[in-house]
Amino acid sequence: MKLNKIFKNTLLVISAGIILTACATKKEVSTTKEAPKKEEPKKEEVTKIEKIAGQMQGDVYVGTDSVKYLADGVADRVFFATNESILTTASRETLRAQAAWLRENSNITIVLEGHADERGTREYNLALGERRANSAKDYLMTYGISSDRITVISYGKERPVDSGSNPLAWSKNRRSVTVKAN
Repeated sequence: MKLNKIFKNTLLVISAGIILTACATKKEVSTTKEAPKKEEPKKEEVTKIEKIAGQMQGDVYVGTDSVKYLADGVADRVFFATNESILTTASRETLRAQAAWLRENSNITIVLEGHADERGTREYNLALGERRANSAKDYLMTYGISSDRITVISYGKERPVDSGSNPLAWSKNRRSVTVKAN
């Protein structure tokens, strides 16, 4: 009886050891097939991607193809990040140039138009466009431009400069535009 119990316990320990060893054994799978090769993008696609990347910094448009001029050498628009009304460094430089030009031309009044991209509700984009235009107005005022010379209006998503539905088009549409009123 005692021998039978020892035999059972030994058999149990050996079985447990074999099971644990089998679980811990790493199976190597040999593959004879090569992994499918990824197709390289065509040269035209790479050029297009590089062009788009060169026009954006993060998600803010920095290209020049849609920028018009308020005056000779003074850009008329500044661009914003998604859902933001905070001025970028490039936007502040543009607004400083606008302020200098406006100080030299004290008889000019302007309208600051706030715009947003197509995403979001009409109401949200109108409010965002207004915040963007007011952000530009506040910055111009810090450089000595009287608030009496500045009118703010928001068009939200109603007047896109680029009607596309892609990141580049959206970044071009997130803007504040300075327009001469007289």
